[in-house]
Amino acid sequence: MAIRRTLLPFDEERGEEGLDKKRRVQGGEATSDVVLSAHAGRNADIFPQILALHVPEGARVADVTYGSGVFWRNVDLSKYELLATDISSGVDCRALPYEDNSLDAVILDPPYMEGFFRREAGHKAGSGTHSAFRKYYSNGDETPAGAKWHAAVTDLYFKAGAEAYRALKDNGVLIVKCQDEVSANRQWLTHVEIINEYEKAGFYTKDLFVVVRANKPGVSRLMRQVHARKNHSYFLVFVKLPRGKNLWRARSRAISSTNMRL
Repeated sequence: MAIRRTLLPFDEERGEEGLDKKRRVQGGEATSDVVLSAHAGRNADIFPQILALHVPEGARVADVTYGSGVFWRNVDLSKYELLATDISSGVDCRALPYEDNSLDAVILDPPYMEGFFRREAGHKAGSGTHSAFRKYYSNGDETPAGAKWHAAVTDLYFKAGAEAYRALKDNGVLIVKCQDEVSANRQWLTHVEIINEYEKAGFYTKDLFVVVRANKPGVSRLMRQVHARKNHSYFLVFVKLPRGKNLWRARSRAISSTNMRL
């Protein structure tokens, strides 16, 4: 009986007979000191680990939704060339002031709650118990036209991702913060939508981190619960594939300053 072989993204190149062209010798050492994919804590504690794993020192990094710089509080800024911008400084993450193929990494953390995109300011999230979210993730402007509800969230992520792709060098890294949500009584897996759209655009999804908040989220009004309350979010790590390189031939690799394409 013929065996159908499944193609995997990280397969070594093989000859017609299905044998490795060059056998690899395993190296390294046994250790438990590794970066984990799930964390309970604050963004400021987890973000430095993501940078250390995926962005080499000396990289030119554009945080295009910088806000108050929460992510960078525990990062040694001498290790990176940080370009910090956001909408309050006049830079829209969907229209960056950088040349094509000029950045080593981009950090993207736009508003991921549909309530920030409602057309009337009085109906938007970010007041009362959500005031901290509005302070960090929204400038409070109304959204007078265009997509609304959850579609407005994904529209922003998709357009900002396309702009990041333009500005990144080949093999450049895009780190995206997002959270799934329930909008209009429907479950939306935002992180899945982002991954699907970005891979169609030419990114490879290299890594995913789950962040669980330490305290319980509060609910101001609850009549009947039908979905689990979200108390986790994601950091997604993407790599811009060089032009002409197929996603299924992409391979993860250890990063170093010599790996940056200048």
